[in-house]
Amino acid sequence: MAPLTSPPAFACEQVAVRFGAFRAVSDVSLQLRSGQTLALIGPNGAGKTTLINAISGRVALASGRIRLGDVDITRLPVHRRAAAGLGRSFQIINIFHDMTVLENLRLAAQSRAFGWQPCWRPVSGWPALERRAREVAALVGLEDELDWPVTMLSHGKQRSVEIGIALIPDPKVLLLDEPLAGVGQAEIEPTMALLQQVRKGRSVLLVEHNMEAVDKIADEVVVMVSGEVLMQDRPSAVWANAEVRRLYLGSEAAPHA
Repeated sequence: MAPLTSPPAFACEQVAVRFGAFRAVSDVSLQLRSGQTLALIGPNGAGKTTLINAISGRVALASGRIRLGDVDITRLPVHRRAAAGLGRSFQIINIFHDMTVLENLRLAAQSRAFGWQPCWRPVSGWPALERRAREVAALVGLEDELDWPVTMLSHGKQRSVEIGIALIPDPKVLLLDEPLAGVGQAEIEPTMALLQQVRKGRSVLLVEHNMEAVDKIADEVVVMVSGEVLMQDRPSAVWANAEVRRLYLGSEAAPHA
């Protein structure tokens, strides 16, 4: 008898997204193994963010199926996908800038702890929420800025807050949409180190234009062009592919050379 194999941590099968007559994503199939980091790269307009939006439930599928482990989440709304173990960050930072780091993280914990919040009990009456917020702050390197308003943080630190919010429910699969977008040169290395840290013990689907980060972080790379998958392989094999260099990099040189 053949040994049983566990399902992938995440899979999308023949996923297609249309906007009117325009086919933004065409029959894309991907699998994420447990603990694997998969990077999506491609030129602007390749369909990367649209695919991430479809996976997270923010864009409707024209066809296809999405599974989280052995659970079919194709028709689930955004909040139920999150409850099933799917986390997401955004290309444009999506946090409360007038609140402190702790308040942002604690609010994320509140939103997942209650179907509705008892109005007669202040948030200080739920110490588990603050404990979780502080745990995640330490994970993303913000334990010393907990009481800072987010507006006082650098762009890279604001990225850390957003990633922390995505990590509050301890998702099994994490979708990261250009986490290095807008991060200053001095903060690239610390942010890359953060990404290396948060991917431990979970599966990550990463959209990123920084090829050095992709080379260091991703186990495999998926190249998308015009809504379709051109190839999927280890980073070194992708960088060596002449078609990838021509279509995406516009050069015969490897991207990290």
